Amino acid sequence: MLNIHNLSVAFGGEYLFEEISFRLNAGDRVGLIGKNGAGKSTLLKLLSKEMALDSGTIAMEKDINIGFLKQDIDFEQGRTVLEESYRAFYEIKRLEEKQNEINHELAERTDYESEAYNQLMIDLTDITHRYEILGGYNYQGETEKVLLGLGFKRSDFDKVTDTFSGGWRMRIELAKLLLQNNDVLLLDEPTNHLDIESIIWLEQFLKNYSGAVVIVSHDKMFLDNVTNRTIEISLGRIYDYNKPYSKFLVLRKEIKDQQLSAQKNQEKQIQQTEKLIEKFRAKASKASMAQSLIKKLDKLDRIEVDEDDNSVMNLRFPVSLTPGKVIAELDNLSKSYGKNQVLEGIDLLVERGSKTAFVGQNGQGKTTLAKIMVGELDYDGVLKMGHNVQIGYFAQNQAEYLDGNKTILDTMIDSANEKNRSKVRDILGSFLFRGDDVDKYVKVLSGGERNRLALAKMLLQPFNVLVMDEPTNHLDIKSKNVLKQAMQRFEGTLILVSHDRDFLQGLTDRVYEFKDGNIKEYLGDIDFYLEQRKADDFRKIEKGDKKGAIKEKAVKQNDYKAQKEIKSLRNRLSGVERRISQLEKEISEIDHNMLLDYDTTISKTNFFDDYQGKKNSLESLMEDWEKISNDLERLS
Repeated sequence: MLNIHNLSVAFGGEYLFEEISFRLNAGDRVGLIGKNGAGKSTLLKLLSKEMALDSGTIAMEKDINIGFLKQDIDFEQGRTVLEESYRAFYEIKRLEEKQNEINHELAERTDYESEAYNQLMIDLTDITHRYEILGGYNYQGETEKVLLGLGFKRSDFDKVTDTFSGGWRMRIELAKLLLQNNDVLLLDEPTNHLDIESIIWLEQFLKNYSGAVVIVSHDKMFLDNVTNRTIEISLGRIYDYNKPYSKFLVLRKEIKDQQLSAQKNQEKQIQQTEKLIEKFRAKASKASMAQSLIKKLDKLDRIEVDEDDNSVMNLRFPVSLTPGKVIAELDNLSKSYGKNQVLEGIDLLVERGSKTAFVGQNGQGKTTLAKIMVGELDYDGVLKMGHNVQIGYFAQNQAEYLDGNKTILDTMIDSANEKNRSKVRDILGSFLFRGDDVDKYVKVLSGGERNRLALAKMLLQPFNVLVMDEPTNHLDIKSKNVLKQAMQRFEGTLILVSHDRDFLQGLTDRVYEFKDGNIKEYLGDIDFYLEQRKADDFRKIEKGDKKGAIKEKAVKQNDYKAQKEIKSLRNRLSGVERRISQLEKEISEIDHNMLLDYDTTISKTNFFDDYQGKKNSLESLMEDWEKISNDLERLS
């Protein structure tokens, strides 16, 4: 599908990667990994042709379609969910406009025998044929099915995208990519801002995807569940193995160990040869042998050991001062956005030294409660903050608060005070911003580098309570591990909003699950929470209690009324399917007749009314089929 040969990219005279080559085949699900700034997002932009090559070639098969899911999605304001989703069908929508233009012109003209009128009829026939081939009569129904499958409700279809969170906008973009039937998918941090349910959907979709996929992600579990190949970018080179992430790490270590062993053996041979050369040089009779050995050494292919980029940030969260025993007390706290009641009657006590996790679907109020506690949102009810509480807050979109026109150094200096201004360069160095790096402008930094800068900036303010909302977004795997260790060492109070199971494990001593405006407390860590919910995997939690669902299903199956209703629904479904099949056949025959003899076909009385009526009936039947199918799935 794609053949990448001797590809090189440099910024400011330094290579991100140099003369890398690999091939992408159908069925490949590649995890593209590496440190922040290694060039992962750049490589995706090159593959999608959003960025020009410095040198090298990217050859691809003819008419190949590439879909690119970027880190940051920009929707034009004012479009509804359906309107934005329909943008996946650019060619179909263009043909629709052309059809409408011609039909409007035909309705106004009366020169039925003219050559111009006849040409319009021919054009309409050609456009209609093309429209049918592209699936013009089915795309609206397909779009609705995909959106419903991704968790949208029909009531959401006509809402403008501006009103949805980043996670829901990501789902719309995923729906568009799915509907486009692309040959290659390039996904840059697809799990950022997604809740567990949408991650599950994306995993299932990618597992069944027949094309090629390249994924940039720092979610280890996601990579292990989806990928069958890993490409690591490290120090300008790539390491390519047909293994998912965790198995890749094991294989990579084994190969490096073998290289080290082989290198040691070769070094022994070289030392022995050099000793012989020195010995033979001293004797004239052996001079020719010495020269022969020297030539042999020169031709020797020296074994090299793969270099690893092991540089990681050094992070420690110091506690400013000891606060009172109670950090925060919430009593009957509620929050709504217009008619949308997000939190209702929340009672919560946060004690000094506690480590708390907020989990739940997007839109259930996790971030809202975090913002209320740090004073960013108003609310109804009572919130009492404790004595000497100083909060350090990392927002989900923390990096967006940074001024892109400032340098890294200026960003830190402007946030520092007289006591810590002299430590700014030391702090930046511990976050891997060293030397000339501090003079880079924020706007040229990668997402992970911005997050690192935001974390460094936090250390300039005193705090004894950490409120962290999805802090791992955009951080590479090594940086995530360092952040986790720093949180484990933090002696203050921690409130952590996250969907990352690997990151949460071992960090908290209590979990609050957000659902339907309420919170439920679990006094234990994430593993205890899983055990209590009878779930063996964190990703199954928000799909509902499986055992409860099985029990409910058994009760329904034993219920006579339920069985009777199931039988009735199946009969109705069969009838609807027969009518759909018949209507699709009739519409197809009419379309075929129009292609063969358009004038004769449309000359029938009330032709267009009857034709449109059949299509409307078909659409109505499809909706009935979907409703009945959903009812059947609920009962059976």
